[in-house]
Amino acid sequence: MNKNKSVLGLILGIAAAVLINILPLEGLSSKGKMCLGLTLMTVVFWAFQIVQSGYASGLYLALLVIFQVAEPAVVFSPWIGSTMYLVIGAYLIASAVKSSGLGERIAYGFIIKFVSSYKSIIISIFALTFILSVLIPHPWPRAFLIMSVMTVVIKSAKIPKEDAIKIGFAVFAASVPVSMIFLTGDSVINPLAVQASGMTVSWIQWFVYMGPPNIVASIITCILLLVLFKPSQEVRINKEEIKEKLNALGPISDIEKRTIVWLAIAVILWMTDSIHGINIGWITLLIAMLMSFPLIGGILTPKQWGEVPVHVLLFLTAAMTIGKVGAVTGMNTWIAETILPSSIPSNPYVLAAIIAVISIGIHMVLGSVIAVMGIAIPALLIFTEPMGISPIITTLLVYSAIGIHYILPFHHLNILVGQGEENGMYSQKEAMRLGIPLTIVIFVVVLVEVAYWQIIGLF
Repeated sequence: MNKNKSVLGLILGIAAAVLINILPLEGLSSKGKMCLGLTLMTVVFWAFQIVQSGYASGLYLALLVIFQVAEPAVVFSPWIGSTMYLVIGAYLIASAVKSSGLGERIAYGFIIKFVSSYKSIIISIFALTFILSVLIPHPWPRAFLIMSVMTVVIKSAKIPKEDAIKIGFAVFAASVPVSMIFLTGDSVINPLAVQASGMTVSWIQWFVYMGPPNIVASIITCILLLVLFKPSQEVRINKEEIKEKLNALGPISDIEKRTIVWLAIAVILWMTDSIHGINIGWITLLIAMLMSFPLIGGILTPKQWGEVPVHVLLFLTAAMTIGKVGAVTGMNTWIAETILPSSIPSNPYVLAAIIAVISIGIHMVLGSVIAVMGIAIPALLIFTEPMGISPIITTLLVYSAIGIHYILPFHHLNILVGQGEENGMYSQKEAMRLGIPLTIVIFVVVLVEVAYWQIIGLF
């Protein structure tokens, strides 16, 4: 089945590229057509997962240069800015928190103090995700760390398989809205959204704009999980076994103490980036590098470079390049003029709803948050430009709509990475059960954002 799906995706992707280039698309230049064709081909490859995303992304980047769609300096421009280095630093810091044992210690301590029932398990998952999102600037290692702790809870409480699946799904479902509260909550996609707007947003500004709406989204998601995924029986937590796991870690080690110091420095510098003026990408990379030095660090070792996935970096480069090459070739303007409504609603709530509908519609087809941002944000920025609103408003509305949205696991990588018996134990059935009602929540969130942004003077 998977092989047939891959072959179908390959055929459809190539067909899309060829078809776009032979169709008489009025108003789109030859380079624009090539850009659109290669972009659609790559997005189809991503959606059908015909190969690992890095391979499809690398092919896309190479073909853009080979067919002279844009200069190499434009195609690989993401590496000139700080975003890619933020991602590298974030993976290394996440590895440091995990390998030092600090993250596990925090999680066990939290569970001993606050967890006593199934309901408290689900709530604690969201609380831990929130706390660790300040310390671990990437949702995947954060979720897998929490999942490893929840596995101990499941075994010690002898929770049946059907309820264990619900808990596993809650771990990865919580990572979706909570990761959007802080700019470094998802150091891959959040800064990417800011970059797509063409504006500069500080760590504090992001929290002011996106924190409260996504706290609301997190609370609603938690309530939905508790309503839709009720336990089959009462849960009794064996805290003695959890205490044994915590005691097995021993007293806090020197490496954990050094990790705490560097994390504290990182968080302070992230929060004060508007004061000192240093981009959080360079701060994150700097802290990660210093964590490896003798005397002051000794936390990161050479083997931990393996924690930085090259395929993710290539995927990010390709996703970020879509918007940049699309602007140079005229593809973004053509999409905006062709598929978007001719008139702009003056009511901000109607505008937000239209942006959400368009974004979710594209996301349903493409299935990639980053790919949709690369295509939808530039086009919608052109669409809303006559209104005179800040580009960050349009960008964050698009991102809010697709950043929370998923029906099937492939719609959101945070859900996809946890799928399977060896990970979060859940299947696409659980994703659909929450994802369908969650679509309604998206519209609640974007409308809350409009009202909230009007209050704080952003809109």
